[in-house]
Amino acid sequence: MAEESFSERTEQATPKRREDARRKGQVAKSREIPSIFILLGGASILFLFGSYLYRHFSELMVRFFKQTGVRSFSLEMVQTLNVELIRSLLLIISPILITTLVLSVLGHYVQSRTLLATEALKWDWSKLNFIKGLRKLLSIQSLAELLKSILKLLIIGGVAYVTIKKELPGLLLLTDQEPEAILNYVRSISWGLLLRIGMVMVVLAGLDYLFQRWTYEKNLRMTKQEVKEEFKQTEGDPIAKSRIRSLQRQLARRRMMAEVPKADVIITNPTHLAVAIFYQVKKMEAPKVSAKGSGYIAEKIVEVARKHHIPVIENKPLARILYKTVEIGQMIPASFYRAVADILAYVYRMKNRTL
Repeated sequence: MAEESFSERTEQATPKRREDARRKGQVAKSREIPSIFILLGGASILFLFGSYLYRHFSELMVRFFKQTGVRSFSLEMVQTLNVELIRSLLLIISPILITTLVLSVLGHYVQSRTLLATEALKWDWSKLNFIKGLRKLLSIQSLAELLKSILKLLIIGGVAYVTIKKELPGLLLLTDQEPEAILNYVRSISWGLLLRIGMVMVVLAGLDYLFQRWTYEKNLRMTKQEVKEEFKQTEGDPIAKSRIRSLQRQLARRRMMAEVPKADVIITNPTHLAVAIFYQVKKMEAPKVSAKGSGYIAEKIVEVARKHHIPVIENKPLARILYKTVEIGQMIPASFYRAVADILAYVYRMKNRTL
């Protein structure tokens, strides 16, 4: 059933689908990338602050071994020793903890780009479903993650084994060395080992991210029906929108036709175009186009005009230019004043009116 579902998902994810998934915290990310940041950060701390860590660790050991020779302890002495131990431990581990925290956040940030998945924080009772959890645990994705982890451990273990085996002769000679020399040698080996493991993990993380990206895109794909449903939700049903636009055009046409009986004159093409001109001498700066239409609408305008005894004047050039350049309700441009004024003057003479 799942295979059939994936086979039907032939469409690329829409921006809305991607945004919905992002809001739920579903983004393409690799768990290995934060691990790389932490590993390389730890190696950098060891390399840059090795002397600092060694000094405080040495001081801690000196204090500890000095106290082992004391036969009796007072409460005050124990409290002082505890405070010193805690202080020394904090000085040793605080750079590591702070660096680990910052780099872990940075590793997630570079993948999610400031994502705050509020929906993922909401309580979901379905997460307590044992059967659903068991299915998820036994899913192909979980098996792939397990195999990937085993492969990663084998590769990293192999790198560590080869590195330590190469350094084994030098390690055997450390028995005659001073503690400081031993620590410096171990620090050098650790830095080299971490660097090699880091390079291996960079490659593994890159491959894992590409795989996660491919899986993410595959899971986001949509069926044709899902695309149609989403379009209906966001843009509305195309059939319904077409009906609404048709109704809007009908209402606009009715309002326009209601203005025809109020017009002073109808200028025609004579049969293809009709433009109604309305002008009130004392109230308007210029005549305006109160209605216009072509074809069937032009015929209806002329029919209504004659029914209400509105003069119909044929002027092909003027009718054509007014129809193309002036919208309904707009004043005519100054360049057409003379031509329209001549027609209105003729009409007013017929009705014994003056401009």
